Amino acid sequence: MPRIALGIEYAGHAYCGWQKQQDCIGVQQHLEGCLSKIACEPIEVFCAGRTDRGVHAIGQVVHFDTSVNRPDDAWVRGTNSHLPSGIRVLWSREVDEAFHARFSATSRRYRYVILNRRIHSAVFADLQTWVPHPLNLALMHEAAQALLGEQDFTSFRAAECQAKHPVRCVTEVSVHGDGVHAFVDIEANAFLHHMVRNLVGSLLMIGRGERPVTWIAELLLAKDRKLAAPTAAAAGLYLTHVRYPEAYAFPQLDLSYLWRGAE
Repeated sequence: MPRIALGIEYAGHAYCGWQKQQDCIGVQQHLEGCLSKIACEPIEVFCAGRTDRGVHAIGQVVHFDTSVNRPDDAWVRGTNSHLPSGIRVLWSREVDEAFHARFSATSRRYRYVILNRRIHSAVFADLQTWVPHPLNLALMHEAAQALLGEQDFTSFRAAECQAKHPVRCVTEVSVHGDGVHAFVDIEANAFLHHMVRNLVGSLLMIGRGERPVTWIAELLLAKDRKLAAPTAAAAGLYLTHVRYPEAYAFPQLDLSYLWRGAE
């Protein structure tokens, strides 16, 4: 049976998250339904990382097995012709049976986008988080460096997180801006439930001068979610990359349209 990998993009504010839900339709249900029409058989997809309600994806990767052979263009253009406007298949590749969208991934990268000005956006309200107060991005960046390396992220883990343990390895983190937006970019081998949004919530308190630059390091040592800041809004969060071994040679997407300064 052919195994197919797809690159997926979606606007999270239009759906109740990635995963199938009983009370509303998630991205997974839309995608499986449309792929099933192209395959003329039921399709079940597996993703690299589940995203919550309101969280966006630019570089989500999924895979599925099918008994039919279709050209890549059918999986891309054909599926897109059935999908709602907030979800798009960007590319398709046949992969070997050892590939798994989640377990073959070596790292995931997220970007959190903050509109840092006095007035909220009338156009992009669902695509970024609004912070009207001035932020000290240099202090936020300095504080964020405490996140690097393999550590226990209990203080930034949602209570409903189902991960077997709280240890994750952050390989890169930065806070920077373009004069209007602030960006938090973070890459790790994997993430806990709400981990990025919880981290951003605490970094914002440092940026507003409400906590010292050493606070992130203190929270990591404390291993207590109740001591950290409230969870930042979902609207600003984007899954931008999922990394795999070079042998898979998946397309490298141009993300320059994701605000300014995107890699």
